[in-house]
Amino acid sequence: MNNAAPNRQPPRVVIIGAGMSGLVMGIKLREAGNDNFRIYEKAERVGGTWRENSYPNVACDVPAQSYGYSFDPNPEWNFRFGRGEEIQRYFERCERKYGLTPFIRFNTGIASARWEDGRWQIRTCCGEQDWADVLVSAVGALHEPRYPQIPGVGSFKGPAFHTARWDHTVDIRNQRVGIIGTGSTAAQIVPGIVDRAGEVKLFQRTAQWVLAVPDKKFSRAHKDRHRELQWLARFKHWFGLHLFHALFGSATRGNPLTLWLLNRSVKANLQTIRDPELRRKMTPDYPPACKRLIISEDFYPAIQKDNVEIVTDAIDSIVPEGVKLASGRVVELDVLVYSTGFIPYHTSVEVVGENGLTLAERMQGSPISYRTIGVPGFPNYFSLFGPYSPIGNNSIVQNSEIQVRYIMQCLEMIASGKLKSLNPKLEVALRLKDEIRQGLKGTVWTSGCQSWYLDGNGDPIVYPFGIAHFTRELRRPKLEEFEVG
Repeated sequence: MNNAAPNRQPPRVVIIGAGMSGLVMGIKLREAGNDNFRIYEKAERVGGTWRENSYPNVACDVPAQSYGYSFDPNPEWNFRFGRGEEIQRYFERCERKYGLTPFIRFNTGIASARWEDGRWQIRTCCGEQDWADVLVSAVGALHEPRYPQIPGVGSFKGPAFHTARWDHTVDIRNQRVGIIGTGSTAAQIVPGIVDRAGEVKLFQRTAQWVLAVPDKKFSRAHKDRHRELQWLARFKHWFGLHLFHALFGSATRGNPLTLWLLNRSVKANLQTIRDPELRRKMTPDYPPACKRLIISEDFYPAIQKDNVEIVTDAIDSIVPEGVKLASGRVVELDVLVYSTGFIPYHTSVEVVGENGLTLAERMQGSPISYRTIGVPGFPNYFSLFGPYSPIGNNSIVQNSEIQVRYIMQCLEMIASGKLKSLNPKLEVALRLKDEIRQGLKGTVWTSGCQSWYLDGNGDPIVYPFGIAHFTRELRRPKLEEFEVG
């Protein structure tokens, strides 16, 4: 590191995951002159979310020109909302451009990490041993697929899979396809398959609010201009983020004007459903943005096609022929898709901190974290996009850059020899958690609906303040908030 004493070895860092946040951590380590790190990636290539989610019509709901690293804007976007495959290409290009490939162990997951004798003892799923001064979890907030707790799951005689495990060997042409779930993923899949499938049955438990934002295909001239004028690409990245914060971000925090505009927009979009009965089915009974808002201009047109049925009756069980409803009706299917989301903030890695405390125990029920990146009782452990991170009101890429900048300052202090370990104080984490709870009052997340934004006690685990506040909080480490070793 830049501030390290002569002949002092930079702290060894192990990063779990080579997705968006794991890559930026590696990039910043290399920029700081620390090549003493390893990224463990369970799959065969980088990409994280965009590698694993390859379902039809997959795209990002943040405008593409703001979805990328601030230090490396991408002039190659083809659409206003980047498609999954081009986002994947962007991260693979960053892997090569910043020379990260030699530092990544592909097809190697981490089984466990245990804090012993002042450092992390690590065991891979292959049984190999490693160690680290600092452990960084970059597995993401939404990583582990959630499967529905429905009787008979596994009994369906046809192909059945989760959207994050899409089976591309299955030909859906002229097939009867059932999709359980109506969140953002399903809202992308239905328009992507409706003209190929014979029938589409969308099983809906809860209606969703949908904001229609026009998509756009960028011309070759547009991309050429952004290649030549890097300042223009950087400006659009900056402007898009600020526009997002000023409009959607402020609405989630309860700003009356932007919340009114959001309400008006989604309700006007709902009126584009011509059939009154279908419109009734698709009308939510909770305020907009209380759940994750769906950004789509083609979902409502798709569900109005003759081969699509919205099924709102409760599901009784999965049977070999398809889905049996509480009414007794059996919806016969050829293919069954689970669009049922993810288990938030879940990791299969067994992380054991001081005195045998496991991360799963610390996060059980209502998670305890320190400023979204640390966990009391887990020295020199950092989590990119941990609980209470800005997830519904900020770009996750920008969020990760802010967090990585903070972690790099912690590493500089360790490298300088001023300290060996940083362990967030439990009383500080609890105080900050109470501040977040107070800040959540008046936001859309406390308006009464059920969503994955809530913890085991029904309290939101999101960040209620604006990006400026978040940036200030993570501007520099406050040593008085740590037990320093």
